[in-house]
Amino acid sequence: MADSLLIDNAFIVTCNTKHEIIEDGYVYVEGNRIEEIGTGSPEVKPSKHIDGSGCVLIPGLVTAHTHLYGILLRGADLGIEPPTDFAQVLQRVWWPVDEALTLEDAHASALSASVDMLKSGSTLFADTYSGPNSIEGSLQAIADATKSVGIRSILAFEMTERHDPEEARNGLKENIRFIREAKQEPLVSGMMSVHASFTVGDEIVKEAASTANKLGAPITVHTSEGKVDLYHNLERWGERTVERLDRLGLLDSNAVLAHCVHVSENELELIRKRDAKVAHNPMSNMLNAVGTAPVPDMLDMGITVGLGNDGWIYDPFENMRCAMTVHRLASGNPSEIGPSEVFRMATIEGARCYGLEDHLGSIETGKFADLVLLDGTNVPTPLNRKSVIGHIVNTFTGSDVSHVVVNGDTVVENGRLTTMDEESVIQKSRQSAKKLWKRLK
Repeated sequence: MADSLLIDNAFIVTCNTKHEIIEDGYVYVEGNRIEEIGTGSPEVKPSKHIDGSGCVLIPGLVTAHTHLYGILLRGADLGIEPPTDFAQVLQRVWWPVDEALTLEDAHASALSASVDMLKSGSTLFADTYSGPNSIEGSLQAIADATKSVGIRSILAFEMTERHDPEEARNGLKENIRFIREAKQEPLVSGMMSVHASFTVGDEIVKEAASTANKLGAPITVHTSEGKVDLYHNLERWGERTVERLDRLGLLDSNAVLAHCVHVSENELELIRKRDAKVAHNPMSNMLNAVGTAPVPDMLDMGITVGLGNDGWIYDPFENMRCAMTVHRLASGNPSEIGPSEVFRMATIEGARCYGLEDHLGSIETGKFADLVLLDGTNVPTPLNRKSVIGHIVNTFTGSDVSHVVVNGDTVVENGRLTTMDEESVIQKSRQSAKKLWKRLK
């Protein structure tokens, strides 16, 4: 870590409570914290200097929900009968993949996915791993990879009783062990995860929720992503998904509900009342044809909504664009969600999902120095206070990321990773994917 860092001459989008935008601004970092923000040239002598001329400086982007191992399936021809609904996607694609995963796959995918996200501007992600035959040690294997890359991560094993209750208990043990061991880590922390309410019984949900509470850790669960979750709960318990989770004590301010596509007004009110959070994954929802989450209603109700990728397209700018456009299409209203709302979902609201809003998600003094510098020299129209947010959502892509700073360290410089050799990461990922594809045939 550099003793101090100065980024100056930049167009700064703070994402603070005042929505301040600073032209010709600078950010001065000491250690891993933002020490000073201002305009012009500060009277400091940093150990490292980055000239932000022609660039836009934004907070590190937060990916509120992902699956790192999903990167190993890119381009794969599995030779399966094409699924016609979400349940078949799980049965024919993801559950066989889960069962074929090894600790080597967990590590290799964590390396390549972390590099992909970091170079695209994500500085923090929340990931759940679900290899039932590679539970023990999986979170440490993933953590070793993410720390090597230099990205922040919140990690969990997602518990399921698809095969037997012991499988879920082993997942619970792995989560407890990792949450405790990661307490003092600067870039990595643990959380609790339940796969989905339709793959677990009541008791393991209760225990996971109470354990997360005792350990002071977040808990996340896929929630009514597809109708199979809703119908299962209605048929088995006579409750909708969120109603059941609330009865079991999972719904509280530490809960992050992924997807929430098929939720009712009453369920939204329960989420709001309990101050639970939602991780929205619009591109994945489109890919799996599960529907469109009622995010505009959530935002109107004051529910915290972060933005995730669910392990598909890791570029956060693509996910921001999709989050804006899909709700306009679904509602028929071309003004349904604006760029500012979407940008906050990818920054401060994503941090808020995991109780980190006082430390991350905006450029403010005292916060951790997680910063992304975007090259704005090729923007085709004027870049000013009124247009910059629109450009972030409508113009920039992950390929425009010039520099990335995480915890005060410059981990991407001029578009290249500084922490490790990118080519070795690619080769490791390809080798792992090749073996995995072979096992799936």
